[in-house]
Order: sequence, then structure tokens, then C-alpha cells
Amino acid sequence: MKLNKLIQALTLAGLSSHALAQDTAAASDTMQADSKVERIRVTGSSIKRTALEGALPITVFSKADIDAAGITSAEQLLLQMNIAGNSSDNLASNGGIVSEEQRGNNGVSGANLRGQGADATLVLLNGRRVATHGLKGRAVDLNSIPFAALERVEVLRDGASAVYGTDAIGGVINFITKRDYTGAEVSAFVDHTEAGGGNIYRGNILFGTGDINKDGWNAFATLSFKKNEVLKGTDRDFSNTFQPERGLSPDTRGTPFATVFNRGATEANLIGTGLVDPLDGQSIIAVNILDLPGAAGCETGGDMMGPYDQRLWSSESSRYACAWDYPAAARIQQPQESIDFIGRASFKLAEEHMATLEFVASEVDVSKAFEPYQISPSSTFGPATWYPSTGESYDLIYNALADYFGEDQLNYGERIAYRWRCIACGGREIDTTTKAYRFLAAFEGVIANWDYNVGLSRASSESDSVLGDGYYFTDALQVALGSGDLNPFLLPGQSQSAAGLAALASASARGVTLYGGESIMTQLDATVSGEVGFELPGGEIMMALGADLRREEFKFNGDERAEMRPVFLAPFDNANVLDKVSRDIKAVFAEFYLPVTDELEVTLAGRYDKYDGFGSTTNPKVSFSYKPLEQLMLRGAFSTGFKVPSFNQLFNGITELQYTGLDLADPESCPGGVADENVAGCERIQPVELFGGKPDLAPEESEQKSFGVVVVPTDYFNFSLDWWEIERTDTIRSAPREVLIDNYDLFTANWIRNAQGEVVAIDRRYINSGGSLTQGIELDMNLTGELAGGAWKINLNASYIDTFKTKGLDSLPYSENLVGEYVRYYNLPIKWKHTLNFSYVHGDWSHSLTQLYRDGYKDELPVSVRNETYIPSQWNPNVDEYITYNYSVSYAGIDNMRLTFGIKNLFDEDPPFTAHQNDFAAGAAWEPRVADPRGRAYTLLLEYKFM
Repeated sequence: MKLNKLIQALTLAGLSSHALAQDTAAASDTMQADSKVERIRVTGSSIKRTALEGALPITVFSKADIDAAGITSAEQLLLQMNIAGNSSDNLASNGGIVSEEQRGNNGVSGANLRGQGADATLVLLNGRRVATHGLKGRAVDLNSIPFAALERVEVLRDGASAVYGTDAIGGVINFITKRDYTGAEVSAFVDHTEAGGGNIYRGNILFGTGDINKDGWNAFATLSFKKNEVLKGTDRDFSNTFQPERGLSPDTRGTPFATVFNRGATEANLIGTGLVDPLDGQSIIAVNILDLPGAAGCETGGDMMGPYDQRLWSSESSRYACAWDYPAAARIQQPQESIDFIGRASFKLAEEHMATLEFVASEVDVSKAFEPYQISPSSTFGPATWYPSTGESYDLIYNALADYFGEDQLNYGERIAYRWRCIACGGREIDTTTKAYRFLAAFEGVIANWDYNVGLSRASSESDSVLGDGYYFTDALQVALGSGDLNPFLLPGQSQSAAGLAALASASARGVTLYGGESIMTQLDATVSGEVGFELPGGEIMMALGADLRREEFKFNGDERAEMRPVFLAPFDNANVLDKVSRDIKAVFAEFYLPVTDELEVTLAGRYDKYDGFGSTTNPKVSFSYKPLEQLMLRGAFSTGFKVPSFNQLFNGITELQYTGLDLADPESCPGGVADENVAGCERIQPVELFGGKPDLAPEESEQKSFGVVVVPTDYFNFSLDWWEIERTDTIRSAPREVLIDNYDLFTANWIRNAQGEVVAIDRRYINSGGSLTQGIELDMNLTGELAGGAWKINLNASYIDTFKTKGLDSLPYSENLVGEYVRYYNLPIKWKHTLNFSYVHGDWSHSLTQLYRDGYKDELPVSVRNETYIPSQWNPNVDEYITYNYSVSYAGIDNMRLTFGIKNLFDEDPPFTAHQNDFAAGAAWEPRVADPRGRAYTLLLEYKFM
């Protein structure tokens, strides 16, 4: 079959070629040396058939295309997929402050298709499940995938619970490694940034022996090592939150040269009951002497210091305070080292029967770092730790304040209450090590023209997070602060005393284990498929039957030290300790392929799953393809899906957090729950809020619909257009406060009262509540031709999100459409994303030029803009689009060797500016869910085969 005919046939089969997937590897598996057509199993189906049958919406990424794009990890691949969501699933976007749902995701990179979340996207390795990450047990960690050993990646852009069970709501990603290999090869890869920082290195060794057809066996193994160097916020100019004229300024007054605070009339301190500005009589609470009129300025107090913008934060009482660019102190790219191994042995038991043993293992080390402590001894440790009332630094502060405010407003000899950024403490590091493995024994073959596949596997992911530098035992830090050995009023060039540094060293909590966990999965599965012996006008009916027995186990360890010595601000999670919990899953499924006519094919599938603890669920799927003309195919599908609660959602302990807001009232006596001291029954309340698991949770449910058209008007041009919709109900989430207030009659029991009827707590543990509706269109277009003896191709692959709506209860209407709006923490619903690729192959040379486009969106509103109190002079409500270009060239003219050179971000495009705050998402001033912060980078891949 000629190449263009093959492309046409593959397109009609639904295997649309992506910009990174110029070769459709599923087809190459069918082309043997003797031209025999072999039946294979394609992701999303249990029926084994030829690769040119079926109409599944699958995107295939071959190893050659992945290498040409300079992609070294599954995380990088997902970032370039247009069908992937823009959520906090990469190591840049979950490296800083995260929401409650994401805590414990240290070191995790997740797969998130169509914005449904990493826990609603099924990840397979060679068609079978792997264990979820050990710390949360909710999603597979892509860092554990043996990426260098991949043959291809198949992405099913459709729901697949009818075939695979839980988690396949957003789609399925199947990482497929080599099945056999003979010979040896080595490869080395470097990805070096022009601006410095964030370099990536990878090495790989692959060797195998034995011819499966001649010798009856084959064994191969591959070992890979990968290292990502750290990229700090200070390494990139765009990571700068001192841009107040654009609506962004850090909301902190904890600075390397400390800010003095008023602690009120009840506590004796240097500034007593507070200060009054002689300029206008304004009450002043926070003062940094560097920012007083006529002083040297905040910038002289240390790196990344600047004035606190009281206008943006509506805080005139801090008009003389300084701030510090704490988001820039975070790590943009977490340093990572990983080693992975895959070994596979295949044995031909008979002409039609084969046994396989496979072992996959990896160890991944990741280190995330927060900014150094912001220490407020006045509120955290009490007056005993305020700065001592003697010494040169004390007099410096007193004299500066007295010169401007007057001595009559000060209490000389009283200690100083302050807020300080302890640079000497160092950044707070959390080091996470994850060890994962999967052992698989499988048998496959043909009996009486029926294909069978049976497998037994056991997989584990075990993780531990340990405190690195920057964390200190609370009691020892309190002593160091109270002694005065640590001086918060040092200017650049001055150093802490030897006694102060010694006190910090002795207080260090480095090496303390935060927590650890392990997720284990044991699975026995079996599938048979073949022709049932009945024909329809279009051909033989085919059927697949299968069974799946699975045990899932999870444990989570908290602080296991014999002496629970508190560590200041360390994010321990002892409330959620779980001894090993488990559940058994039993499932059966069936699939029928019905060639109704030569033009119409219908596939019916259904699966029944029974879970220990909360019952069973049945999920059907129907899909069709209709080809009225050789050049035209219509396709569509309808299915239901489900996602079971994670062990954390079911069994987490109860955590209490005090509500400190000033805006909450009892909704029983004050409809709407908005506090107003002037209205009877609307007095302010500040109850405890309870978070944790609930064992009575039900699975989430979903409905997926799709309809598409594939057009092949000529041999050299084709395109596909697919509309899709996903609606989820019974969403599992921590009970939103606004839902509990607005629907008080339904959630009366969540408002816990004392004997006097007063609200003392709000139960916000996980509930099944509401849902979401997402709709979109996916486009793939290909144009091919010949030029100067070579072959060229243009590919446009795009994703358009039309609708993203949510609701708090099933009975409520959906919210306004959030597409193109800023969304905190979770998926950022960008309207349009595309990849435009031009490739040219001539002899031993291959060229590729790619444009990546990410649409702009509405920015988050700063506090002052939201309250309509102050509009910055350069405030822009829109975040610009993000466009980058990548180029690569490969040369295969040297025997047994292939060289690939590439330039990423050809024009060194910075991420677009965004005013969102780092307290609610990583990457203040830029968006890590969208942009690559590394800038222009040069890649070189060297591959050598030993013949």
C-alpha cells in the first residue's frame, strides 16, 4: 500500500495524525516482512483486529516524533497536547502553595485530558493499569513511566469506562513500550537553556537478544537516567511580582530588613498604642524605616525588597511598609533525578501461544522549596520573643521612628514587635522519593480462531516526603528569637552573629519525615475476542468478553517519630494517617463489533463493576462509523462513566480549621449568611470548619457524547472535526461553604450547634454535590506533498473549548460559562489551543518547525479592582496569548547513528503577564499551567546502535 493510501486509510479509521505524530505507529505493527496482516488490540477496544478497522478517535505519538520535538518526559508530552487540560498537574504549577485538594501531591505529574482532572484520566502501561502515586493514591505519577523505552503513546479522546472501568472519564493514555528487541543501542540527550538554569539531561541503554520466531524467545532490558536541574524564580526576569502599575504586588510585610508592627494598647511595645502620621493624622500599623519619607528606600533593604502597595491591598495603615518578592523565591522547575528500568522476556510456547514476563521499576527524587520563613514573633511566639530593647539595631529603629513620628509616640526601652523574612533560615525544602514497580506475567495466543490474553500483575508506588533545609523545631527557634542572637534588622553586607547562626543550626529539623504512603494494586484480567460465526451485510460480527479481578490497597503514614517535637510551619498531616485499607473490585465486560453494512459499523460495549464498600455500577457505550462515500466518514459515540472515591476521600481523618473571616453569620437566622452587626440575627460568627473523609461517598458519574466527521477529498489532504461533551454529576469535593449557606435547608445537619443553639462548627467534609458540563471541538488537518525530491507535510491540530459550567447541586442550574475566565487551582479553561507543524524529509535529513499557540483569557481581578477602590494605571483585564516556535533537524547519514538538534522557543518568548497572586496558585506574574518558563533552549539527541 502506498504511503498516501495508508495515511488515508488510517485517517478513516480514526487514527488522525497529530503534529508530533507524523508516523502512525499502530499501522507499522501490522506490516511484517512477509506482508502478513496481524490483528492487534487498539486502545479503547478489547476486540483484536487489523489496525485499519474501527473508528476510535485516537491520537498516536511515535517515538521518532517525540524525540524530534525534544520531549524527554511524559509531563512534557502532556504540556504540548492540545487535548490536555491546563491544570496544576506539572511540577512547576504544584511546586508552591497549593489548595487543600492538592496537598500531598509532592513530586507528582499527572495526566489530565479535556480538563477533567488527573484522577479522571486513565493511564495505562502496555494496556494495563499501574499503581497510583503513594502519597495520595488518586492519580498515576507520570514520572514513573519508563519514557525512554516507549515505542509509541496512544491517546483515546473519549470516555472508556465501558472497557476499562473507573477513572476513564476524560480519556485514556496508553504508554506502549517495545514488545521485543535484538541488539544494543545507547542514547544521550541534553536540553540546555540559553538563560541558564533548568537544564535537562538523559541517558539510556537498551540491549536485547533472542529471535522470537527463530529461537522461540526474546529478552531485552533498558535502563535510563534523567536529571532536571533546578530553575529558580530569580533566574527569570518575568518572575517578578513588583509590578503594581499592572495590578500585581506581593502581599507580605515580612521583609529581610524587618517591618515594625503595632500590637495594640494591651501589649507594651516600642510603638505602644500605635502611630499617627503627622502628615494627615492617619493611623499607622506597619512601618519599615527604609520607606519613611526621606529614607533610603525599601530596595536598599535586601534582594527582592520593594515598597508595599497599600493601594492595591486597601491598607493605608501600611503606607510606610515594605514588601518582599516571595513568589520569585520559589522553584519554577523542581530539581529531579530519576532512574527507571524495564525488562521483558517473551517465550513462544507454541505456534500460536506466547508467555511474557515484564518488570518495570523506577525511583524518582524531587525537591520542592517554599520561600524562607515569614516570622511574626508578636503573634506566633508572643512578646517574650520580640526584639530586645538594647543595642545598636534597637537604637537605629527608635531614632528613625522618632525623627518622623516624634518621641512622644514611642516607648523607648520596650521591645519591638516585628515581621521578618528570615533569609538566614534558607528556603523551606521538602524532598520526596517515590519508588514504583510493576511485575506482570501474561499469556496470549489463539485457540480455535479466538484471541486470548490473560495477565497477572502486581504494582506498587511508595513515596516518602522528608524535610530538607529551612525548617526548624519550634521550641529551639523560639529560644533563638527570644535571645536576641538573631537580628531581624540587618542591611545588605551585614551578617548574623556566630551565636545566631549556631542557634539556627542546632534548631534545624532537616531529615524529619513528614509523611509517607504506598499504593498497591494486584490484578488478574482475562480477555477473549473473535468472530462469533454470524455475518451481517458488512461482514463478520466480532465479540470480546473479559473479566477483571483487582485489589487496591493504600496506607498513609504521618509523623512516626517517638517524640512528636513540633516543627514550625511544617505541613504534617497526622490527622489523615491510614493503616492499610483495601477494597476488592470484580468486573465483567463485553464488546460487539457489528458491520451492519459496508458503509455502517456499530460497536456496542458494556461493563459491570462491583466494589467492596459501595456497590456496583454498569456502564454502556455505543459508537458508530458511517462512510457514505470513499472520501467521507461520520462517527459518533455515547457512553457513561464513573470515578470511584479515593481512599483519602473515604477515610481521611477530621481536620479542624478556625474560620477567621469577619463576614459570616448563622444562615438559620440570617438568610444568605452575610454578617451585619446592625441586623438582629446576623451577628458575626467564627466557627471551626471540619474537613476530612466520608465513608458513605458514592462514585461520580458522567455522560459522554461525541460526533465527528472525517474528510479525505484527495490523497494529499484530509481533515477531521469532532464535537464532544462531558457532563459529570455527584462530583466529590469538600463541601463548599457557599453551597451550605445557599441551601441551608438541605444541609442543616452540617451546621453543628451547642446546647444553646449556637453554631460552633461547620461540617465541610467530602460530599457528592453538583457537577460540571464541558463541551468542545477538536480539529486535525493534514496536507502532504513532494518538493525537490523530498516529502513535506503540514499538520494543524487544535482544541476549542466552547463550554465549561459548574453547579453546586444537581437541582441547581449551571453557572455562567467559565471558558476564557481565570480559575484558581484547578483547570484553566482556555478557549483555543493549536499546534501547527511543517515537516520536510529529504534523504537522511528530517526537518520540523512547530508553532504552539495558547489562547489568552480574562485575568484575575486584584483586590482593589474587585472592590472598585483603585485601578492601576496599566491594569489590563486580559492575559495575552502565548505563542512559541520549535525547530529540529535530524541526520541519519552515519552508519548506526542518528543525530537530532533542536531549538525550543525559537524566539525566546516570555510567558504572558498575569496579575494572579501566588497565595492561590504558583507562578505569580506568569501562569505555569499554560507557559514554559525555561525560555530558549538547545537540544541534542545522539543515538547509536551496535549491530
